Amino acid sequence: MNPSLQELVLSFSDPGFEARLRKLRSEMLQAARLAGPDSEQNRTVVGILRDVAERGDPAVAEYTQKFDGVALEPSQFRVGTDELSKAHDSLDRSLLASLRKAAANVRAYQEKIFIGRRSEFSRGTGIKYVPIRRAGVCVPGAAAPLPSTVIMTVVPAQVAGVQEIAVISPPRYRSSTEDRGQTTNESRASVPARQMSCGDARPTGSIHPVILAVCHELGIAEVYRIGGVQAVGALACGTQTIAKVDKIVGPGNKWVQSAKKNVAGDYVGIDSIAGPSEVLVIANDQANPAWVATDMLSQAEHGTDSSAIVLTDAPALAQAILEQLSRQLESLPRAADALQSLTRFSRIIVVGNLDDAIRWANEFATEHLEVQCGDRSRQIAERITNAGAVFIGPYTPVAVGDYWAGPSHTLPTGSRARFSSALTSNDFIKSISLIEYTADQLAAAADDIIRLAATEGLDAHARSVQIRRRS
Repeated sequence: MNPSLQELVLSFSDPGFEARLRKLRSEMLQAARLAGPDSEQNRTVVGILRDVAERGDPAVAEYTQKFDGVALEPSQFRVGTDELSKAHDSLDRSLLASLRKAAANVRAYQEKIFIGRRSEFSRGTGIKYVPIRRAGVCVPGAAAPLPSTVIMTVVPAQVAGVQEIAVISPPRYRSSTEDRGQTTNESRASVPARQMSCGDARPTGSIHPVILAVCHELGIAEVYRIGGVQAVGALACGTQTIAKVDKIVGPGNKWVQSAKKNVAGDYVGIDSIAGPSEVLVIANDQANPAWVATDMLSQAEHGTDSSAIVLTDAPALAQAILEQLSRQLESLPRAADALQSLTRFSRIIVVGNLDDAIRWANEFATEHLEVQCGDRSRQIAERITNAGAVFIGPYTPVAVGDYWAGPSHTLPTGSRARFSSALTSNDFIKSISLIEYTADQLAAAADDIIRLAATEGLDAHARSVQIRRRS
């Protein structure tokens, strides 16, 4: 047994159990929160955004050189159609077939849940749904290519009828160690230079060809090899070569998320704030400990700030999961990061009963929530009110949602599932209220409207009704 894992198990019978559990949740939330408005990090983000808004392309080029180590002229920001086509042509045909199936699944699901075609009008009032005109999609770019993120963000926008979709991804691709996944997904994505270690970096100014290939497959021709705060600023405010968008969606590191937060509401809409990846598993004695351990590691390998929590009413299962974690870590390529993630924010928690497990699960409001409780899984899942996505039963690991099933894997983290939702096609539309009264309808309501306007001291409001009643 790896000695670092010994402290992972918490039990309701331990002294101070609830206090320890609340302390863990508080530490997880602190790690997931963005820097405050007066912090040095936020001041840096605001300064970059302001500079991009004022100077446009030259500022984007300077920050790309500074943070990514790549010198680009503004004319080089956009990936050419020939490069997109070449990447698509060189893609492994089996991989392309899998990507097409995944995209078809996402499209079918997003069309099924889409409300944008349900415009209504009757008895003087109604509503219509209109797609936003232009969307910006953030695709992280560092160690491992994330073609699934392109599918999970672009396809919902296409289903909604968005006319223009611009994809941004940092120019971090290199063809040696990164293809083998030897660094973490977002650890090198466009952060201020003092936050980066560039000792092994040999950037070529490219986006990973598999990301370009998926963009081409989906018909996306507007792809920019820029990332980080400066790219968010370019999408939000527009530059000499990049048109501003109406909404920015997609994952990214804390710098990207902080930039999204700072432009939200004033310049553009955003999907949600997403932090480190997380999973919570509710499991009883019917769960397979090896499967639960694998699901914990699938989140822990994302990075050292990720978390994996298990809530179980079966003490024997908790010990079995612990043994499986120790065994499986030995053969995991990203074992060092996974181990640090497990010891920081991951726990196997033994509760008194499944009611307590459900209560705690709703309080954690996690990004991914698995229910592995055998024939009780569906019943328990129905009682979950706070989660980004719920994975029901032993044969539904998070990877099914990440790549295949149809719902987007762009989900709120850090307990934000209390008020935020998974990205869907409905996030790319806006509603417009419709009101059309006849003379008779206005006459019937006139006295009440006038009375309400008079109460608020808005005489012109009242007169706008009175003048029509006299005509």
